[in-house]
Amino acid sequence: QTSTSSVPQTSINHPCVCVCVCVGGLAGGIEICITFPTEYVKTQLQLDEKANPPKYRGIGDCVKQTVQHHGVKGLYRGLSSLLYGSIPKSAVRFGMFEYLSNHAKDKSGHLNSTRGLLCGLGAGVMEAVLVVCPMETVKVKFIHDQTSANPRYRGFFHGVREIIREQGIRGTYQGLTATVLKQGSNQAIRFFVMTSLKNWYKGDDPNKSINPLVTGTFGAIAGAASVFGNTPLDVIKTRMQGLEAHKYKNTWDCALKIMKYEGLAAFYKGTVPRLGRVCLDVAIVFIIYEEVVKVLNVVWKTD
Repeated sequence: QTSTSSVPQTSINHPCVCVCVCVGGLAGGIEICITFPTEYVKTQLQLDEKANPPKYRGIGDCVKQTVQHHGVKGLYRGLSSLLYGSIPKSAVRFGMFEYLSNHAKDKSGHLNSTRGLLCGLGAGVMEAVLVVCPMETVKVKFIHDQTSANPRYRGFFHGVREIIREQGIRGTYQGLTATVLKQGSNQAIRFFVMTSLKNWYKGDDPNKSINPLVTGTFGAIAGAASVFGNTPLDVIKTRMQGLEAHKYKNTWDCALKIMKYEGLAAFYKGTVPRLGRVCLDVAIVFIIYEEVVKVLNVVWKTD
């Protein structure tokens, strides 16, 4: 087997890849605990329809009302569903990207930007179907439930039981099409940007090491690009997974109704809080993932 030290993540054995993925999932869990309030606010703003009329005047007002009525812990409603899904989500994402990229690289072990985009797309679609859609559906229902006069869900497992009892397993897969579109475009954009920036940084020296701060910066840029590129899909996904999802026939109908009754600006609700969380999320996960892979590449180096 030929050494591929120029691309660290492909020169380690499968046990190393599995460990890297688990560590990436743990990093994602830690990041979620830190930044989840921004995810909560983003989701609330996206669920807040003009036609109702709107309940919140903006980010600050959403935080203020939530703390007034539910305390600081109210900003963490739905956190458990993301925590329980963070490790398998990262496992599927990085595992699938690793698998696809290993088959997409040229003979010298180089992955170009276009192939990086396609590999990211495949990873995003797989994580959407296996993990993200049910996880996000439960999270959105939890957050939406809190805005009701009489919240029904007492916790993660109680909420899941109630959803499945009333709607079956299908109830945890609301908005699957929108989720696949969102996650597929998410990872396609992120891995495309990361691959492009890394190739640009290394230039003619594929063995050039990348400083963690540089990796974090690249990750933040990739995260920002994905936010601006697919927030409209995120808004549609959130609406399709909310408690009022029955108002929409399908993903396309949801998009048309948002445009008709709320205008183009509604597709970018929650952009600012999402931008803050996603940039930090992607930066942290890529830093830890890349650094752990470097260490494991030394421990399990192939010949």
